[in-house]
Amino acid sequence: MSQVLHPIEQKILTSLLEKQNLTPEELSEKTKLSIDQVRRGIEWLRFKDLIQVNDSEKHHISLGHRGIEASEKGLPERQLINYLKSLFGFSCEINEAKNQLKDEFSAAIANAKKNGWIEIHENRILLKGYHDVIPEERLIKTIASRSPAVVSIDEIEDKTVLDSLKKRPEFLILNSTKYVTINLTEKGAKLASQASNQTTNVDLIRAIDVEAPSPTIFAARSNPLQDIIDEVREIFVSLGFTELTGNSTQSSFWNFDALFIPQDHPAREMQDTFYLKETRAEKVATPEQIKRISAVHEKVWRYNWQLEEAKRMVLRTHTTCVTIKNLADQKYDEARLFSIGRVFRNEKVSYKHLVEFNQVEGVVVGKKVTLRDLMGLQMEFYRKMGIKKAKFWPTFFPYTEPSLQSMIYNERLEKWVELFGMGIFRPEVTKPLGIKNPVLAWGGGIERIAMLRFGLDDVRELYNNKFSWLRSVPKCQ
Repeated sequence: MSQVLHPIEQKILTSLLEKQNLTPEELSEKTKLSIDQVRRGIEWLRFKDLIQVNDSEKHHISLGHRGIEASEKGLPERQLINYLKSLFGFSCEINEAKNQLKDEFSAAIANAKKNGWIEIHENRILLKGYHDVIPEERLIKTIASRSPAVVSIDEIEDKTVLDSLKKRPEFLILNSTKYVTINLTEKGAKLASQASNQTTNVDLIRAIDVEAPSPTIFAARSNPLQDIIDEVREIFVSLGFTELTGNSTQSSFWNFDALFIPQDHPAREMQDTFYLKETRAEKVATPEQIKRISAVHEKVWRYNWQLEEAKRMVLRTHTTCVTIKNLADQKYDEARLFSIGRVFRNEKVSYKHLVEFNQVEGVVVGKKVTLRDLMGLQMEFYRKMGIKKAKFWPTFFPYTEPSLQSMIYNERLEKWVELFGMGIFRPEVTKPLGIKNPVLAWGGGIERIAMLRFGLDDVRELYNNKFSWLRSVPKCQ
């Protein structure tokens, strides 16, 4: 024999010599090898250019729930014809047929007229013509007779019938199955013929090709975004912060009212916030907390504060709701706290916006903390994250004053981009909750940090599960 073959390879080649275009499963059954052995042998033979591996796809159809209903009761137009046949004079009022057929009425009328089965005079439907079985009914009957009720599209000779049924909502379900078939190359066919005739030199046949490539092994690893989250968490812990956790669903009281966001603020509208339908919190806060928060809202914003509005449950729009409740309950004199969690915004998905994303947020409570301390903490965080250039820009947030926006320099884009928002909690936030000392606060999206780190222009790429990218991101950067 001109080429060394493993027994697995020999069995596969011999089977393919008898019949081409076999799937790995068919080869496993024919050769009595395990499916793993067959797949391994296929890779060896493909590397030696003895076989071709072809990717194929089979399309098949099954009945949707309305198709199943039609197989039992008949198509809507057939139901209409059967109803008219049961009536004296083979006719009825339009409203009578509408009540009989309900949601199927429009489809029944349209298709019955197209088939020439009925005519309409004034307000009556009259039966006419012949009512033979139509191709659509035959196809539905054919699919329904199968067990399971699935038909290959290749079996359907008249594709116009299929197209007709596909236009009817929920009548058909179209699926596809991808598979591979194996056949011999010219070189493989020649060697397979030699192998089938050869009966000597068993040791040679059992030799192993030590030059064959070994399979690539991809070790399990965490998602690069999770690596960034873990890195951020580690930095804040190293700076002496304690992590807080809380529920993803929160009452509007802690998500908005406690942060001095008025009940008519645009951020509280349905188009910006996900509310839980017909769900209210039974208890949002202590009576004293409710009394003080409502009083400051009515005094400063000058409107009639509603407790029922504060009880509405939302998917949290930030993690600050967890922090402010903890501050209100514990009333720290000094503290360093942070939280990392998923938040939700009712926004249109784009290259820079998602409806849910991860946010990091933190606070520092102290008697003498200042805005300078806040900027210093941020600069230290950026330095540990490997961000070299940062600056701060005055801005406005409802619950902090003064407020800043941090800007960092993107070397790749050669421009400054926004990152975190920060400031000192307003007295209208802290005093009603019994928080006596100043509170420095900041927060921002972790996905934005990840985009900068990985050089991405579209935030959706972090969630695309594209293996080529996921495997290309180095663990240590």
